[in-house]
Amino acid sequence: MIPRERWHPKLTDTVVMVAAERHQLSLDDPGFCLICGNEQGNTEPDARRYKCESCGERQVYGAEELALSL
Repeated sequence: MIPRERWHPKLTDTVVMVAAERHQLSLDDPGFCLICGNEQGNTEPDARRYKCESCGERQVYGAEELALSL
């Protein structure tokens, strides 16, 4: 995982925590690309280095995995 200060600016603590909560309360499985900030569905909560559907980088992490990094 790239250092927190290099994450896309739209990936604030609030955005990550709300997405992690959303997973707990629904069938939603959000993940985020640390490079482009794209929210990607159908991402396992503990996902690491999945390929981004938007930019192609292998920097998609599950919301709960990111929440643990905050």
